[in-house]
Amino acid sequence: MVAGFIQIETIVKVDSLPLSDKLFTSIPGMIDTSVGGDGFNTAVAMRWLGDDVDFMSMVGKRNYISRINKWLESIGVELDTQYILQRLEAMPTSVILYSKGNFQIFEDVKDIRTVSYDNDVFEKQIKDKDMVIMSNCNFCRPLINIAKKYNKPIAVNIRSMRVEKIAKKEDFLKAADILYISDDDIDKEPYDYIMECKQKYNNEIIIIGIGSKGVILYTREDNSILEYKPVKTNEIVNTVGAGNAMFSAFLHYYLKTKDAKLSIKNALLFASYKIGFVGTSNGFMTEEQIEQWRNLIWNNGQN
Repeated sequence: MVAGFIQIETIVKVDSLPLSDKLFTSIPGMIDTSVGGDGFNTAVAMRWLGDDVDFMSMVGKRNYISRINKWLESIGVELDTQYILQRLEAMPTSVILYSKGNFQIFEDVKDIRTVSYDNDVFEKQIKDKDMVIMSNCNFCRPLINIAKKYNKPIAVNIRSMRVEKIAKKEDFLKAADILYISDDDIDKEPYDYIMECKQKYNNEIIIIGIGSKGVILYTREDNSILEYKPVKTNEIVNTVGAGNAMFSAFLHYYLKTKDAKLSIKNALLFASYKIGFVGTSNGFMTEEQIEQWRNLIWNNGQN
């Protein structure tokens, strides 16, 4: 089960950030509009890799489901949209400006912070699931206790770990068996966050994406903290969405193998290919491609 945001994303390629004071720019191919969002991207990536996924989210009351289905068809992913509830007054939307690896995000989540999901649907669908994956958004909060009730492992994607925001996320941090943190919005050293979460929340696995430096993996089982360098399988076009892709692939392989170190290597490959595409919910490797690249890179002596 995946629960989290879905939104309409407009990605704009610009020459530099911050923007110049140029009043008008018209360049073919500079603007891409698609469906995205942390939860949706995770559900799509895991479905692409072959997992059975129930995706729980909410959209505007207008007919956005047909648009979502058309987008899924265009990227070749079969994802059931029956658990995307049309309850919001309007559709969450974001605009992402990106330039040479840097980006700025403008987001309007509409009324999703104050609208509740159907907890009966959560409880009905959770019973046969291997894992519950959620974003730290308000409508996912009731799912924490439901997952605990049915003894389902919980994976949480934390969008920001800034000091002023952590207090509102304590329930997610404590609940997470597997915790993913991006370095996009952190205000201390990544290793400090790992030690803090390890001591306060006793998570089984903690992953921190560190951008162009790669990823840090903590596993409680052997009390290890390992840093993995990035790999290159594609030319960088847009790094937005790379963290979601990496986390999704990690969870896919961890569910299959229970081997965190193998899973993080596969996840790095998956993310490295994805950054060669503009949209956040497309550009994914197959399992066969991942295996070929893993054998090429790590079986030739690279750590």
